[in-house]
Formats: sequence, structure tokens, C-alpha cells
Amino acid sequence: MSEEKVDLKKRSNRIFEVIKQTPFYYVPLGVIKGLGLEEKEINKKPFIGVVNTWNEINPGHKHLNSLVEAVKYGIIESGGIPFEFCTVAPCDGWSEGNPGMRFILPHREIIVDSIEAMIEAHSLDAMVTVSSCDKINPAMLMVAARLDIPTICVPGGPGIREIFFEPDYRGTEIRYYEEMEYKIKCITCASYGACDLMGTANTTQCIMEAFGMTLPNAATSPAFSRAKIVMAKESGKRIMTLLKEGITPSQIMTRESLENAIMVNLAIGGSTNSALHLPAIADEMGIEFDLDLFNEYSKKIPSIANISPAGQYGVTDLYKAGGIPAVMSRLKDFIHLDCLTVSGKLIKKIIRKVKVLNDEVIRPLSNPVFPEGGTVILKGNLAPKGAVIKQSAIEHKEMLQFEGPAVCFNSEVDAINALVKKEIQNGTVVVIRYEGPKGGPGFPEMLAFTATLSVLRDMDRVAIITDGRFSGGTQGPAIGHVCPEAYVGGPIAVVQNGDLIKIDIPNRTLNVEITDDEIQERLKKWKPFEKDIKSKLLLKYRALVTSAAKGAILKYD
Repeated sequence: MSEEKVDLKKRSNRIFEVIKQTPFYYVPLGVIKGLGLEEKEINKKPFIGVVNTWNEINPGHKHLNSLVEAVKYGIIESGGIPFEFCTVAPCDGWSEGNPGMRFILPHREIIVDSIEAMIEAHSLDAMVTVSSCDKINPAMLMVAARLDIPTICVPGGPGIREIFFEPDYRGTEIRYYEEMEYKIKCITCASYGACDLMGTANTTQCIMEAFGMTLPNAATSPAFSRAKIVMAKESGKRIMTLLKEGITPSQIMTRESLENAIMVNLAIGGSTNSALHLPAIADEMGIEFDLDLFNEYSKKIPSIANISPAGQYGVTDLYKAGGIPAVMSRLKDFIHLDCLTVSGKLIKKIIRKVKVLNDEVIRPLSNPVFPEGGTVILKGNLAPKGAVIKQSAIEHKEMLQFEGPAVCFNSEVDAINALVKKEIQNGTVVVIRYEGPKGGPGFPEMLAFTATLSVLRDMDRVAIITDGRFSGGTQGPAIGHVCPEAYVGGPIAVVQNGDLIKIDIPNRTLNVEITDDEIQERLKKWKPFEKDIKSKLLLKYRALVTSAAKGAILKYD
């Protein structure tokens, strides 16, 4: 916290700084007055950007207008002027299994750049972000680190699923229901808000809180709750305090808070997409991220949140059990307790009196859902730079060590068609390639394939390996982010049907049973599989995107 008096309008005053002594001063002044503001307000009150990711396409975001209104009330009550603007916010579920999925991850960088452009173009003094879903939440943390102006994040919160309304409801996990009617209701949204499982949306909301960038319990409080509205209003008030005290994200988003985010992510069985977004966030923080951190911490941190898809409950149940503060209280001997949060409190103060209200939802460390952290990194001759799997979401534990012959496809579409035609046999390893950041292009998720596979009762011994991604809701032995990807000549490009693939998750290895010399011989004859891509956005993305191991960030040099 700065001891010097902070100029609350240091940034917004620069709008007039150069032109104040010229007649042109009245042009931007007149434009801003056109919003219904008075000159004395413009000259005295700080300008607060309110980033609204509302739209009518994404059910996780359709309720956000009400939260934004609450944020603005808080800002006005505390002496600021809120300036709301919107950015794009795609829905992954809408795009799964169709060409739209290739455009989803590129939105993350579009969102970051669009917010930077709006904040800088209008010299806003501070920022409140309001978001709910997969790529949008990481984008908010990325732009917070990039801009380093006072910022607070307001997560939209989880919704609920139709299955909650069934009289014989006994858990949210899809695999607990044999009847297709119930399985479908498990994935049907019954309210606005993020899908009520520990998928990427809720994982990244929880990561926001673990970083210290939200008020306590903001991540898991339900989208439809009074608590969510109150937290939004309090966040509007709090941003004015952060501005007055000169507290910016660089004081909150530190290496220690990054490590806290990793540990919380492992404890809650977070989405494998965290292994994509955390490196991207770290890059904006100026920190080199090593994927092996997941393995290092997974040995120390067990999975204790009994939340679907690695458990029986939903994220609303996690909230009722005490939320992220309760999870962090379980981890108090591991996490960095002196990290500052946007609440103005250190982590140790937030969790000091917190109690876990349901030991079945947030398990004790002595009785975990899984003895290690959820997400781990595998390496070997098939993935020299790493691959990612959520080990805690593997139902059949004998699949933690598995080997089988490869069945190779150059797209998810081809793999789905083969599955429908029953051309894939139980006991095999399905390899789906050319779906990476460059090969996709766009690094699409393979949820349509894995979800189809999960409902086939006679296909419970099939592993999937891809240079694409998986949804946070994916179950089973699904290994993604294989790096280097096929498009750039990674070994996955030359795996052939029948090659024996060995998966050893306890020992963190992923190998194909061919020699290094054979891999090199095959690569000499290899040419990349080219898709007919006409989208200028996707071609630009392919040209600039880095590897999955680096967070699939864009590099311009």
C-alpha cells in the first residue's frame, strides 16, 4: 500500500493534460458531457471501467447485466463514475463438436486486447470485470496483470442443472445415472450461470479467488443468489478503496499467489485447461511458467473437493460447504498465507475463522477424493514437452496404467464418425491429432468425442490422446495438450495404427513403443496434414500462436 496520497484521476486527467490551454479542450469535454455528466464531475471524480461480458448467446453470462448494475451502484455510492462497456464472451457448449470450437480459444486474446484498447483509449483510472465462463475469466486475469491499474474481478457464479429438481436426485455426476433421461438432465442448464461442475468455467472463477482478485466466496456463490448481487455491489465500493490506496494487481498477483492458484486448482480437481490458462496468466505477470509445477504440487496436494466430474456434488454444494476459503483452510500448511487480496485482507486473515460445513463435499486431507492433485503432466517420446490429464476424473483406476494399440485420426470429426460406425474397439488408444493450437487451428476441445464415448457401456477401456484439448467436464483417461503438436512435427504426427502406446500416470510417462530412430525416419517422410482453412482470424492465430506448453499465447516477435 502506498503511503503517499494517490492522485485518483492520474490517468483520466491525461485526457485533457496537453490540450487544457487550447480551445480543443472543449471537444473531448463536450463529448463526455454528452453522456449526461456535469463538468465538475468530470474534473473531480475518477473514471472506473466496468467490463461487462453479458450477451444473449451464453447462458453463463445472460444474468451479468444485473451484477453490473450492482457494481455501478457501489461505484457511484463511493464517489466514482462507472463507465460500462462490453466485450465478447463465447459459449463453449454451443460450439462443441462443430467448426465453431476452433474460434473459442482465440477469443481469450481478443478479449484481453479489446479490454486493453478500451481502457487505454479512454484513460480509465480503475477497472471492475464481470465474467463467468471458460476463456473469459482467464482473459480478465491476463488483462489485469497487463494493465496493472486497480482492478477487482466479479465472477458470475455457478448455475444449477435440471437434475437438481428430480425427486430421486443423488449426485450430479453423469456416470451415477444409468438412464439416459437423467444423464441428459445432468448437462441441461436449469438457470443462468456457469455449468454446475468443476469444468473450466468454475475452475477459472475459483482461480480468480485463489489469486486474491475477488472478494471472499465470490467464486462459488450461485449466479442466482442474493449473495452474488451484494458481492457485486461491494466490489464496486471496494474498487474505489483500491484506487485510493494505490493497490494494483502486481501487488496481489505475485509468484506466491500464482502458486496458491496452482495448489487450489489441484485440490478442487480443476479443469485441465488450467494448464493452458495459468501459463498464459503467468506470462502477463512476467513469470516463466514450468508445467512441471503441476507434478511437483500434485505430490503434496490431494484432491479434496468432491465435485463433478471427479466427484458427486456440484459447485453450488461447494459454496454451501464453505467455498474457496474453506478449501484454502484445509491447505493452510501448504499455501502462502501472507498474500494480499482485493479485500485488503491477507489470506491468513480470511481463512482464520473459516469452517468446513460439509466434510463430504470438502474432504479432510486424510480422506481425499484422490490422494494426489487432480491435474498432472505426462512426458515421454510421444510428448517430449508434455501432455495433460485430470487423473482424479478417471473412474476405473486400472486405467491409470494402460497400454493398447493406436487407432489414429487426423480430426475429431473422423474419430466421431468411426466411433458411431463402431470401428473403434475396446482396449485401444484413440489418437486424435492436428487439433492443436496451429493444427486445429484454434486448439479445439474434443468433448463431443469423449462425451459420446462415455455413454457407450462396452467402451470403458478406451484411452484418448490428442494434441487438442478437453473440456473441464471430461471424464476418463483423456490425455490432451500433447506437445509438440502434430502440425509442427511432433512425434504424435507419425504414430501409426497398431503402434503400442503405454500410459503410466503414476510415473508421469507417455510413450509409443517405437525407437527414437524410427520416429526420426518416419518424420523424414512426413508432411503436415493441411485443412482447408479460409478464416482470416484462424490463419492469423496459426501464424502467431505458441505451443500448448506455453499457454497458447500469441507472440508478435
